[in-house]
Amino acid sequence: MEKNRSLFLDNFRYTGDSGFFLIAGPCVLENSDHALSLARQLKDVTSSLGIPFIFKASFDKANRTAMDSYRGPGMELGLSILQEVKDKLDVPVLSDIHESSQAEKAAAILDVIQIPAFLCRQTDLIVAASLTGRPLNIKKGQFMAPWDMSHVVKKAEGAGAENLLLTERGVSFGYNNLVVDFKSIPILKSLGYPVVFDATHSVQLPGGKGSSSGGSPEHIPVLASAAAAAGVEGFFFEVHDNPEEAPSDGANSLRVDRLGSLLEKLLRIRAAAVSS
Repeated sequence: MEKNRSLFLDNFRYTGDSGFFLIAGPCVLENSDHALSLARQLKDVTSSLGIPFIFKASFDKANRTAMDSYRGPGMELGLSILQEVKDKLDVPVLSDIHESSQAEKAAAILDVIQIPAFLCRQTDLIVAASLTGRPLNIKKGQFMAPWDMSHVVKKAEGAGAENLLLTERGVSFGYNNLVVDFKSIPILKSLGYPVVFDATHSVQLPGGKGSSSGGSPEHIPVLASAAAAAGVEGFFFEVHDNPEEAPSDGANSLRVDRLGSLLEKLLRIRAAAVSS
């Protein structure tokens, strides 16, 4: 059942007719200069290709593997950095919240609120985010079947949400490993909202390095290509200028200077899929 496959934000327009949009940025905010630099590069690439773009970065990574892992600058400073990105580059911004109490304050700055995969069944969190009136990007839990996301959607709709994005990011396959079942794409699409493929978290190896997660970024292009052929409306990439030094998720991040050529390939595949 088609519900709302379009998304309109400040300086962002996606009608759902063809092509795809992009959510991209570093896993976690480091500082203002780094966020602005990456966002500027991403805006340049997407503008040249005509791809609607939302900048993503977390102000707090509340689900790090180890207690002493870097979590980010915190909510107050993080939101101010995201506001600076909005003001200086005129791009919409997205970040995730982990507690119901964060929803209202985050909504004052964020264009899209993200519900993390680990928390996608937390009813109070979904309701609080939905009540803000902001669009939500809800990531499918690594522990969930795609059809079970119908209950998550009903929770959001029941609290008044009308603009939803549903993100596939792989499913747990034994210990410290994820796989992607591409049947999930049409199943999620049947729920009536745009479907996003998170190509970088899908190659994550959760906890695979002991005190942090590992990853296999060499597989990002092939998984993203398969998702484009499956007809996703959006892509999610965590990118970094120096993944080896990234404080979070560097092991599964895409090097930012490799994004442009990959997006060009995905546009060709998506066009072929739409016309077939």
